[in-house]
Amino acid sequence: MLNPTPRSFPHTGHIYDVAVIGAGLAGSELAYHLAQAGQDVLLVTQSLDSVGNLYHPSVDFAFPEGSFLQMALEKSLPDRSLWMFHRNVKQTLELTPGIHLLQSCVTSIQTGERFRLSTWEGPERLARKVVLAVGSFLEARLTMGSITEESGRLSEIAYDFLYQDLLQQGFAFEEVQQQSPATGEAIPYTVTFKVFAPAEQDGFHLKRIPELYALGRCLHGEHTYQSVVQDAHKLLEVLK
Repeated sequence: MLNPTPRSFPHTGHIYDVAVIGAGLAGSELAYHLAQAGQDVLLVTQSLDSVGNLYHPSVDFAFPEGSFLQMALEKSLPDRSLWMFHRNVKQTLELTPGIHLLQSCVTSIQTGERFRLSTWEGPERLARKVVLAVGSFLEARLTMGSITEESGRLSEIAYDFLYQDLLQQGFAFEEVQQQSPATGEAIPYTVTFKVFAPAEQDGFHLKRIPELYALGRCLHGEHTYQSVVQDAHKLLEVLK
């Protein structure tokens, strides 16, 4: 059983080893294994209710063997429902020593001796390294029928402020469109969002800023649920 006592007690001015922005599949997988490797990790999500969320109501596939997400999925048997999966991911992250799971919205990233993450709520968060695992949320626009909203998934708001901050820092982006098919009672919708242009990337490193990385769907290229988990393990080896 996991020890619920954290390695550190975050306070104003606390410096994390790594801040991971986004607690989807890639961010959650990375944060868990960084903490297991002894890192002090800040994992930021806009909503605790969306940790490990998917586009589908059930998880009808497997994650890579030995991954944190596969472990959470096996705990959600026999129904493999999205709600059970989300609950197991969130609970495990909250009980993992070395992870501070924070509900907040990062609006800008300032560089210097340490990264300074500004938030809607006001307090800055400090970290030595930062990973952007923001998925399909950089200036995302969700269209369902004749309605368009500033969302990366249903009822989940876009990272417009963070996108504008990165744009002002000189980063180049490309636009991507993704279709979510009808499943069960949910009707189909389309999400248009920004990804970092290939020229910005050196592997997972974003070349303009030392110790700034990106992971998952916010990077150029083809991605699946399984591939972003595999990429989390590749980036883990870089960050450890």
